[in-house]
Amino acid sequence: MEIQLLPLKPEDREQFIRDNQDAFNYGALEEFGRRDDHFEESGEIISRKTIERCIDGGEAYRICLKGKKVGGLILKVDGHHGELEILFVTPKAHGHGIGQAAWRAVERLHPEVEVWETLTPYFETRNIHFYVNCCGFHIVEFFNRHHAGPAGCPPEEAVTDEQFPDGMFRFEKRIPNCNYMGNSKLLDNIEKLHTTALGAERIRRNLGLGDVDVVEWCRSRILDKDAVIGRQGKNWQVRTTDCFITVNASSHTIITAHR
Repeated sequence: MEIQLLPLKPEDREQFIRDNQDAFNYGALEEFGRRDDHFEESGEIISRKTIERCIDGGEAYRICLKGKKVGGLILKVDGHHGELEILFVTPKAHGHGIGQAAWRAVERLHPEVEVWETLTPYFETRNIHFYVNCCGFHIVEFFNRHHAGPAGCPPEEAVTDEQFPDGMFRFEKRIPNCNYMGNSKLLDNIEKLHTTALGAERIRRNLGLGDVDVVEWCRSRILDKDAVIGRQGKNWQVRTTDCFITVNASSHTIITAHR
């Protein structure tokens, strides 16, 4: 999927805000049935003030597919640490893998980031599924009335508030350190790649590949110029434009691959 992240233009700012609010309202009202108790301002799950603060303090992008605006996102990056402030896909474009493709584009945009984090309300099951099962994030903290923020944080920095008193999850995604000198070891042994019958079946199922040569398919992705290779423990972790591939560093066995 050819997703583009295009910097937000000043003349598109107002529409970006409206599209963001519409997408968040749809998620809360249509999908989860939440009502007035979670509105940040009259009729809106997320306020104009919140969106504008994120735009002014971070990097705002339009998510585009074939030249059409299908969403948006806002990032805040500081060295090796990144925050996903906002990500939304227009409701009519849901269910086509656009959010996942946009997140892969974010990781390619900022390969220097080693730890990404984001927040979402406890009831947003669609978001939780997206971050954990599709993008590889892990839930690392639950802010609620018993734990309003990191230990020792002042009240004004508390994560929970009147809008979401029942809690917010904090997610982290740690990107494997990319040892570029060591990556050549995987590439030098690229012809030794193999997998088991069960592994091939699992990879076909995860990626929806059908009857293809799984090893050749993975090999071509690893050799792609946009692939990012990192070592994590005993395995190589390869992040490509459309999937993640795990290869055992000793045996060169492709263990798994997923979107």
